[in-house]
Amino acid sequence: MSLEQVAENKSFGGRQLRYSHQSAVLNCAMNFSIYLPAEAASRKVPVLYWLSGLTCTDDNFVTKAGAQQFAAQHGVAIVAPDTSPRGEGVADDENAAYDFGLGAGFYVDATQAPWSQHYHMYSYITKELPELIDANFAINGDKMSIFGHSMGGHGALTIALKNSTHYKSVSAFAPISSPMRCPWGEKALGNYIGVNKEEWRQYDATELVAKAAIQIPMLVDQGTGDNFLTEQLKPELLQEACAAAGYPAEIRLQEGYDHSYFFMSSFMADHIAFHAKYLNA
Repeated sequence: MSLEQVAENKSFGGRQLRYSHQSAVLNCAMNFSIYLPAEAASRKVPVLYWLSGLTCTDDNFVTKAGAQQFAAQHGVAIVAPDTSPRGEGVADDENAAYDFGLGAGFYVDATQAPWSQHYHMYSYITKELPELIDANFAINGDKMSIFGHSMGGHGALTIALKNSTHYKSVSAFAPISSPMRCPWGEKALGNYIGVNKEEWRQYDATELVAKAAIQIPMLVDQGTGDNFLTEQLKPELLQEACAAAGYPAEIRLQEGYDHSYFFMSSFMADHIAFHAKYLNA
């Protein structure tokens, strides 16, 4: 599979790169960004996958999170994919709403038309993209972790919980803890997966914590000043599910922080250090 490099910037001794490629899984062209620390010039390095939230592309995290300096400190690569398929012929919300369709793939494999033609973000993140990364960069695919924000936090948690033998650790900023039980998730799952709510459980972290083959380390940060806290995010549901399952997750409430990259950048050092502890073990 061919890659087209579209950007490169030196950052903290490493390289921040952006590529375009044709995705067979999503049936469209996709962009992703990758930060390679200096060590990648001489050996294979561990990798962190970052999943962004609603409305974002691969570029938001790269330019706003301040993650490169911490990735450089720990010798870890970071891959940031887009949040949905895009391009001519890719279905979108009929009202171009921000919470569904383009920019809102929810990291699921859609089974309902017209979404099933392109919206297979779960398979893209878990299969196609890692294979592409491992084949083209100095990455140690056996040392892989995942994290994300909001919709991407939901994606990171569910992907890690369903594939716990593949990831060393997982973390999330303000994740949609239970898509089955919030308006964002009900809209997305209802359209992408269909009306049978039993099928939704496979994409809900609160349903998956008890089923994980391995209880990999989990860190979650949630700001108490987040305007989506009560209606959409509901971290208490994840706390309750982890307690019931005996899953030793660290779920932290950060006083006064909101849903923005100001929040994420404030704790990015903690999250990358958390993952590096397991990736570099």
